[in-house]
Amino acid sequence: MKRRTLLRAAIAAAVLGQTSVVVAQQPPIKIGMTMAQTGGLAGGGKASLLGIEIWRDDVNAKGGLLGRKVELVVYDDKSSAAETPAIYSKLLDVDKVDILFAPYATVPTAPIMPLVKQRGLLLMGNFSFQVNSKVGHDMWFNNAPWGPADSWAAAFLDLGQKAGGKTVALLTADQEFAQNLALTAREIAKKRNMSIVFDQAYPPNTVEFASIIRALKAAKPDIVYVASYPQDSAGILRAVNEIGIGDNVKILGGGMVGLQFGAVMESLGSLLNGVVNYNTWLPEPGMYYDGTKAFFETYSKRAVEAKVDPLGYYLAPFGYASGQLLEQAVKETGSLDQKAIAKYLHEHEVNTIVGPIAFSADGERKETATLMAQFRGVVDKNIEQFRKSGKQVILFPAKLKSGDIISPFEAARE
Repeated sequence: MKRRTLLRAAIAAAVLGQTSVVVAQQPPIKIGMTMAQTGGLAGGGKASLLGIEIWRDDVNAKGGLLGRKVELVVYDDKSSAAETPAIYSKLLDVDKVDILFAPYATVPTAPIMPLVKQRGLLLMGNFSFQVNSKVGHDMWFNNAPWGPADSWAAAFLDLGQKAGGKTVALLTADQEFAQNLALTAREIAKKRNMSIVFDQAYPPNTVEFASIIRALKAAKPDIVYVASYPQDSAGILRAVNEIGIGDNVKILGGGMVGLQFGAVMESLGSLLNGVVNYNTWLPEPGMYYDGTKAFFETYSKRAVEAKVDPLGYYLAPFGYASGQLLEQAVKETGSLDQKAIAKYLHEHEVNTIVGPIAFSADGERKETATLMAQFRGVVDKNIEQFRKSGKQVILFPAKLKSGDIISPFEAARE
């Protein structure tokens, strides 16, 4: 009996050992992407990539996906739309990656949409805006909380109307993202019988905004909707601070990229006060889900070493959420079949560290989770203040609301 028992144990150990070797020898699952590490989008790209890397480390610590380790294959797209098509072809044809994640932002992502649709491939989107509206790819899933195309502008204009606004000024960068926002703002204003009294697009290389702000001020709008990029956002707010915007302005902001990044927020300091702007995650009570706190504890430590945005609210947790979406779909389908993964994501809500995510047919959120928040009581040269609640009071959506708007804008600045 003892001999039989020992023999069975030896056989079991041998089988287990062979199984372990097989698992260990399985090739990693390769996730390919470009991410801006240089150029104008690098600040966001680096934070986004760190969020994805934290997910990779977490999922590998749990045994990977389908018993295989996850490996990231990443190239710098230099924040350029001209770089991405060739790199994504290389990822597929040379690197032979299993899954594609999109670059950060609209401009580098738009050129690769025809490629992934033509090849019938899944693409996990990364904070681009309406890049699938014309392509119509049914295997695109954007991690951003935008939701329906008009929800972003609608939320801001609704806040302006409730504050007594009737006329609108549009100040937008002459680039795809900003112009998409401007288009929806015009449509919503028309539906609501709101007059547009100022509508100007400025070249991407604009550095001096004083003359533009003077012209805008002369139009005497009630609502000022701005769609800008980080450097522009800072220049616009400095010009507003220098020149003023007029007592009639009820609300200013809306689509200003950059005001979500720690370095920009610290640099602008008190110039932010009163601005109502979009955001994606803030340290307000209703924003914490399973794993959120643990993620930011890890991110804060690694951000110092990686020299990236020390706060990471805007992009990093959504990079992690992209991994969670893929992880859940692979686990439930039991495969890397991209059509099966896409079908699962279309049909199921997935819990993530930024909350539950459910997709519409176009791969955007079924419901917007984009925040509109007002800067309050911000002081100069103090990044730590933004780790606390109350510095960006959430006005929208209602289920996450943490306060009411202070209006008009000049009063809110004080």
